[in-house]
Amino acid sequence: MNDAGELSNKVRQTARKLGFPLVGITPAARPDTLDFFKRWLNSGFHGEMGYMQRREAAYEHPSNVLQNVKTIIIVAATYGSDSSGEENNFRVAKYATSQNDYHDVLREKLKPLASTIHDTSPGAKTRVVVDTAPLLERDFARLAGLGWFGKNTLLINKHIGSFFFLAALLTNAELEPDPPHSNSHCGTCTRCLEACPTNAFTDAYSLDARKCISYLTIELRDKPIPVDLRSGMGDWIFGCDVCQDVCPWNRKQSETDLSEFRDQGRTPQDAAHFLEIDDEQFQTEFGATPFSRPGRVGMARNAAIVLGNSRDSESQDVLIAGLGDASPIVREACVWALAKIRTKKAMEALRSQESLETDEMVRSAITHFMSGSHD
Repeated sequence: MNDAGELSNKVRQTARKLGFPLVGITPAARPDTLDFFKRWLNSGFHGEMGYMQRREAAYEHPSNVLQNVKTIIIVAATYGSDSSGEENNFRVAKYATSQNDYHDVLREKLKPLASTIHDTSPGAKTRVVVDTAPLLERDFARLAGLGWFGKNTLLINKHIGSFFFLAALLTNAELEPDPPHSNSHCGTCTRCLEACPTNAFTDAYSLDARKCISYLTIELRDKPIPVDLRSGMGDWIFGCDVCQDVCPWNRKQSETDLSEFRDQGRTPQDAAHFLEIDDEQFQTEFGATPFSRPGRVGMARNAAIVLGNSRDSESQDVLIAGLGDASPIVREACVWALAKIRTKKAMEALRSQESLETDEMVRSAITHFMSGSHD
């Protein structure tokens, strides 16, 4: 066995010892789906995620992430099964139930893997990438043999389904690659496409992120969620798993081997909590969690919509209090929710707010939603 083969075996063994059920190796090259990605961007399907378009040229080759890169190692880490929704009045995407930031966890987990390369190949360069660099991790994961692209655009593996994170380790050392995954195992199944509550799929393998609940609740920050998509959110306050939950390949989902990604029981049980806390309290409770991505305003906005979708009159008091929130985005969401609940008390609160409201957007929302329209 040559040096590249020995190093490749060491990398695979180390990755599995670290708790990664999947590890694959592929040469650094221009992603073969880059043209599709560019067309997707040009269609505007990325929405407010402008960083993708700003860095479009950097996606051309992994050498824009690590100079003289030769090899990309991709690992997958499964995350915990869902427990939200049993005692909570809202749902959170499974990946966030642990309340640990996967970026931080995976960066730490990959350090020993980088050390394996440095110890074996002194002078080698490495760079850990966890969802923040201009690298199409999903595409390189397929090239490394980890799975195929599902019609819901996610990577699927026969053994562990699709509930996993991807992380990459780039290096200028040469390793023996794994064969790419060239087949699809979705067949004629279209469950994921049909189950999407907001009809976010434009076709198989194509997602309009602007309609995706995960995008709306996480990436669409500092803006109201489009009114015509709010009812489709249901009780999803952060992220969405619907297109994965219905996938037959996820029937046998097992608990993660990484304790950091198991449910820690730290998620509040009532969506109202996000409307009751101020910026300082939010930062204390959620500053180091996935909820920090949309921030307090985003989570309070999402909470108001979830409570509105529940039409539970017991939520009206916290929503009425939310009419005094410093953010017009939160106030507007509370207006919509109260108009959905539509009790006498809720409508009286909206009438009172109409004369007090100073923001034009919120004032217009009060007039519009009080008329009985919710779209």
